[in-house]
Amino acid sequence: MEIIRKDYLDTLSSSKDMPSTVKVLTGMRRTGKTTVLEQYVDRLRSEGVDEANICHINLDLQLKERDLEWLQSRIDPTLNADGMHYILIDEIQNVEGWERLVAMLVARRDCDVYITGSNSKMLSSELSTKLSGRYIEIDVLPLSFREYMELHPGDRERRLREYLTCGGLPMVDPDRGEEICMYQSEGVFNTVLMKDVLARISGSPRRLTAICRFLYSNIGNVTNPDRISEALGIPKDDVYKYMDEIVSAHLFYHADRYDIVGRKYLSSKGKYYATDLGMRYMLLNASDLADLSKPLENAVFFELLRRGYKISVGSYRDSEIDFTAKKADKILYYQVTQTMLAEETREREIGPLRKIPDNYRKIILTTDRLGLGSYEGIDVVNVTDWFCGGPDTA
Repeated sequence: MEIIRKDYLDTLSSSKDMPSTVKVLTGMRRTGKTTVLEQYVDRLRSEGVDEANICHINLDLQLKERDLEWLQSRIDPTLNADGMHYILIDEIQNVEGWERLVAMLVARRDCDVYITGSNSKMLSSELSTKLSGRYIEIDVLPLSFREYMELHPGDRERRLREYLTCGGLPMVDPDRGEEICMYQSEGVFNTVLMKDVLARISGSPRRLTAICRFLYSNIGNVTNPDRISEALGIPKDDVYKYMDEIVSAHLFYHADRYDIVGRKYLSSKGKYYATDLGMRYMLLNASDLADLSKPLENAVFFELLRRGYKISVGSYRDSEIDFTAKKADKILYYQVTQTMLAEETREREIGPLRKIPDNYRKIILTTDRLGLGSYEGIDVVNVTDWFCGGPDTA
């Protein structure tokens, strides 16, 4: 079964027939970039675009390395058709010199170009050089919990636990069993390390895996490369080099720390969140996995990203707010906890929000079904309902 990634398709449709702007789909491998392009091709056909005007090439399916001349030869027949030409190329970084071809297509002004790649730094740096910013970047994430439930119907509470352990990659089916899920996660993890990190920098797979394991163990905790260097005994320069590529390959996303009082970002004291929780489950020991609070926080972070918010880790005087979410002039404060039925936990979660003097909405997300409602202007919301509530849900 395949689900329609409607949010991404609508974004692509809204930028259709803009030949001066390249549409760049980035994201970790196996998040569904190719599927989105295939579904978009189907949408183009349904809208009446002639087959002769569509050229879709998936470079990951080529059995041998291809060069720029070969790629040009595949595109040329489409360019002979009348009207707008829709050029869609998957994993374009597999062809050396690809940026020159893209620049040429844009210069023609009759080509609507869509490309995907698994390393955002490479794509953005090359496109910035050749196209002077004439592109938009669309970040393709794993399935939202809403999409996950569409693909795997069933009891929502049980599915949420699976989602927080096996992750949301479309290829991973929790009904095939935990062992199969772990094998699949391991395969994707190793591919990302070899093709999207170590193919770009010289380094040690063992050290790189150790850094990833440290980050998976510390999702939701404030950390930085200096601390990782000290904890693992890896030279600081190497850690910075590895971390830069890990983030560029979309294995992790970084959230800056935001001082609510001083209204400034503290980038050296942020947090890292894992794109796929299945890889975390595969790499860590069972004793590190019993508590679902941090995976839950991780999942909320990515859901806020999907809903279009710029997210930072909130800091108010001596208190921490899990997330400050901003979109235009809208600001929301979030705390995330697995349960807050115990009085001390309830106070720990409500206390920091209570101190913030502004009138922006404050929300606590929890798996609890009891004790929901509004307390001192702070909303306590069931997180499963929140995940499934749609993009307009706070």
